[in-house]
Amino acid sequence: MAQFHFVEDYERLVEHLLRTYPRDEAMARAVGGGYREIGEIERNILQYAGLGNGMSVVDIGCGSGRLAYALATAAMQIDYLGTDIVTALLDYAAEKCPPHYRFKLHRHLSIPVASASSDMICAFSVFTHLLHHESYLYIEDACRALKPKGKLIFSFLEFADPGHWRVFEDTVEAQRSAVPTHLNSFIERSAISVWASHLGFAETEFLKGSDRVLGGKGLGQAVAILTRP
Repeated sequence: MAQFHFVEDYERLVEHLLRTYPRDEAMARAVGGGYREIGEIERNILQYAGLGNGMSVVDIGCGSGRLAYALATAAMQIDYLGTDIVTALLDYAAEKCPPHYRFKLHRHLSIPVASASSDMICAFSVFTHLLHHESYLYIEDACRALKPKGKLIFSFLEFADPGHWRVFEDTVEAQRSAVPTHLNSFIERSAISVWASHLGFAETEFLKGSDRVLGGKGLGQAVAILTRP
């Protein structure tokens, strides 16, 4: 499969952050900030979706380990694999987590695990930066990699959420001003439902960006939970 179109851009961004800020701050900024707070919200979402001890989790685009660290500090007994496209982020994540947590450099639109081997696959702030056909390839491979009744959880931006409009405005302004910026991709729920139907997922649940789960705060981005038959 094709390699990501922005690997070099992201590597340059991480290098710039490491030159500019102390390492911990650079690693937090590389994943959008809120290292502990957002990681805990993401963990709450996985637990809401059914994550429990003894399960296997694949964290696509794990970055510097925001979610992994939150899972580790909750002392959850899980089989964790995090993948990302930047080595420096993976190295930092590995330092923050228990030795049995695995991290893998993977620069393809696929999930590097055996078929029907994962209980849960997640992708937070990943499809928000991909083209639609790239996200679809990931969702397709997640269906292969998940066990029966396994779940794919991913965040997305949608025009129907007023809170997401600012992201679109900022992207438009950057384009108007010829300021380099990363891709911000919006996916409507209707599109996700069509993709899920074509790929054979049994159920689809959506959370708004403002929805709170397990007593925590909302993620800010909307969340889709797809269940494999």
